[in-house]
Amino acid sequence: MDQHTLQLLNDVNRAIIKFRGLYSAWSAAYGISYNEMLVLYTIREHGFCTQKQICDSYLLPRQTMNHVITNLREKEILEITPEHGVGREKAFVLTEKGKEYAEPLLENLNAFEKRAVELLGSEKLEVLTELMLEYDQALQKALQEMEK
Repeated sequence: MDQHTLQLLNDVNRAIIKFRGLYSAWSAAYGISYNEMLVLYTIREHGFCTQKQICDSYLLPRQTMNHVITNLREKEILEITPEHGVGREKAFVLTEKGKEYAEPLLENLNAFEKRAVELLGSEKLEVLTELMLEYDQALQKALQEMEK
């Protein structure tokens, strides 16, 4: 591999790690773990979450998310909802206490992300998203080819 391509790959990987690190820093600043933030993020997106959904979306170990969800249930922030469950897979929604807990966090997260989009521009964000998804597909294909 030529030096320029290697440098580009290193830069992309560092950028992704820093990107995730900023969400982790935001989470820490608001007294929640990064993984708890991912639960709230998923609920913000879908209205509910499942352990599998989060693990598949963010490539996290099931045991990690099981611990986070169990902890949030013990704090009465999440409860099971049969409406979105599939088979043995349990779905969770925010309790009333959970809504009160999550509302200020999600409002602040929305403001944080909105400001970042204002600074970057929505057009650039669209291009970035398209390119990252294409790169993800290329990496998946390369991995499949290597496994053969």
